[in-house]
Amino acid sequence: MNWLLLLTLAIEIPLGLDRFLPVPVGNPLTAEKVAKGRQLFFDKRLSRDGTVACASCHDPARAFSDGHARALGMGGQRGPRRTPRIANRAWGRSFFWDGRAATLEQQVLGPIANPLEMDLDPAEAARRVGLSLEEMRAALASYVRTIRSGDSAYDRYLAGDAAALDAGQKQGLDLFRGKAGCANCHVGPNLTDEDFHYTGAGEDARDAGRAGRGFKTPSLRDAARTPPYMHDGSLATLEAVVDFYNDGGKSHPRLDAEMQPLGLSLGEKRNLVRFLQSLNGRIRDGF
Repeated sequence: MNWLLLLTLAIEIPLGLDRFLPVPVGNPLTAEKVAKGRQLFFDKRLSRDGTVACASCHDPARAFSDGHARALGMGGQRGPRRTPRIANRAWGRSFFWDGRAATLEQQVLGPIANPLEMDLDPAEAARRVGLSLEEMRAALASYVRTIRSGDSAYDRYLAGDAAALDAGQKQGLDLFRGKAGCANCHVGPNLTDEDFHYTGAGEDARDAGRAGRGFKTPSLRDAARTPPYMHDGSLATLEAVVDFYNDGGKSHPRLDAEMQPLGLSLGEKRNLVRFLQSLNGRIRDGF
């Protein structure tokens, strides 16, 4: 069974979801656990002062992002990095911009404990909602695992619907795979290699990401819905992102060797952006 069919089934089928999502043996999906995780995701009691929930940054109405350049926590505190999109993270190999969490079970507790975000001991958060720490962790991870995006125009085109993309978007896809070099890193069903790269992007040169290796390649699914861009939200539009890569990134000693000027014309840049817009899919969560 190929990845496109698997992703389509995970989007379309509301029951038996664990047949199509990668799920750890130690935390099997159940409807009850996912429902509890969804409740917790919107529960502000998980923050120290009761003002912030997971959904405060991962807003379903914004494709589970927040529209801010950098994440906002309690009292309007700003974190150093942008809120990542979390759709299709069931297929992720590491989490956070620097990949410091190896599993969703590890990731979901990070924002609760982070003093710039929810600033609460996760054990205390679990007590507040009447669960053990393990129950809270398992439920939150289970719910996040069910947030998925698919059935985009790009998916329909790959599935054989030649009319799903127009001529300009098809040229954009050719550029994405070829001259623009996007597919060197944005590859596979989620358009990410799950690896770390240094492009020179960012206003704070001191933040070098994962042990100086840079930042995790984000999925491009639903990217057009979730500006701004880069790990610190320093680029406001997709057009600015394309211009940044067309210029070869920003000079820096750690810059990836692949970062080279692209020589895209105005029309090519426009069609590349139009292709990226075709990656907006249908987002679902839960059973």
